[in-house]
Amino acid sequence: MSRAILHVDMDAFYASVEQRDNPELVGKPVIVGWPGGRGVVAAASYEVRKFGVRSAMPMHTALRLCPRAICIPPRMQRYREVSGKVFGVFHEITPLVQGLSLDEAYLDVSESQALLGEPAAIARRIKEAIRARTGLTASVGVATNKLVAKIASDLDKPDGLTVVPQERIVEILDPLSVRRLPGLGRKLGERVEAAGLRTLGELRAATDAVLWPLFGRDTPRMRERAAGLDDRPVQPDLEEKSLSAEDTFAQDVADPRRLDAQLCRLADLACERLRARRLMAGRVGVKIRRHDFATFTRQRAIAPPTHEGRTLRNVARELLSRWLSEHSGAKLRLLGVVLTDLSPASQLGLFDVGGEPRPAGEGGRDPRLDSTLDEVRARFGLQALRRGNTIE
Repeated sequence: MSRAILHVDMDAFYASVEQRDNPELVGKPVIVGWPGGRGVVAAASYEVRKFGVRSAMPMHTALRLCPRAICIPPRMQRYREVSGKVFGVFHEITPLVQGLSLDEAYLDVSESQALLGEPAAIARRIKEAIRARTGLTASVGVATNKLVAKIASDLDKPDGLTVVPQERIVEILDPLSVRRLPGLGRKLGERVEAAGLRTLGELRAATDAVLWPLFGRDTPRMRERAAGLDDRPVQPDLEEKSLSAEDTFAQDVADPRRLDAQLCRLADLACERLRARRLMAGRVGVKIRRHDFATFTRQRAIAPPTHEGRTLRNVARELLSRWLSEHSGAKLRLLGVVLTDLSPASQLGLFDVGGEPRPAGEGGRDPRLDSTLDEVRARFGLQALRRGNTIE
């Protein structure tokens, strides 16, 4: 039985969720992202893409291209909820699911063919189940390896299904732009095109003399990728190495009180994500970027590991306070909280609200407070309840 890999990519996921939840937005140019001088586009509906708006584009550029666009602040908890339904579909098909983000995954369906049919039939089954359960569309690429499946999923968006048989890989990939190659990047893509290599076929056939100045030691690998060669397995049990939350401010911030409030907000968000994944953190870090783009990190280990919001938040506050005392008057462009050394938290009874609460005080925080906050925010949004120290 031949190897069969699917790459499933939800179509304009965040924007599509917003349009589904609010029918008044259907057919209108929708941008998901925070407005402001330094905001970026998190997702763009297909209606606004016609104007040239793309994900990761600066918000001010997007609004210049489409002044009538409707900007919606991200609702990450909602997107995670819908993503859970999508991944539920995946796991009904195969245990070999490698999630790349909330809206994207690789599936190895090689062993599923005996029960569910050809890979294309499995892909259609997945698309239909996603639409039935979420009202959303997905594009699927089908191939014998991850690289070609990912390229294929992007060839017929939205709501596409593209199958690339092994014997047609070179035929289908050769005419494609080099920009289709995952991981190439904008700047390197520009350099490759400037060297006269505009298609994957030209990249595949280029000599070392042409490729070495562009890729150095990666030259053989890039030639193989252009030819659609990839033997990486789908890895369903990739361990999450870190969880983080960061924000780029619309204007540089120097006031320590404002920075402390922002840090507390980010720490709460990171901790909420930690608990949602039933994990504990054994190390807390802060990411600090000054107005001149100089970036600093500070971190500290915690023993024993915890998911308790107050403990993790206070360590982050201490790290930031020490840095600010060493850099008095510094103006910050970006601030972030990073949780690492992650481990399972199932033994802590994560959302168990029964029993007697622990006494407040050093090392004694009622675990029900964090879980209650999580539940309220999940139902009513992140701003439904806020800790006092997150308010400027």
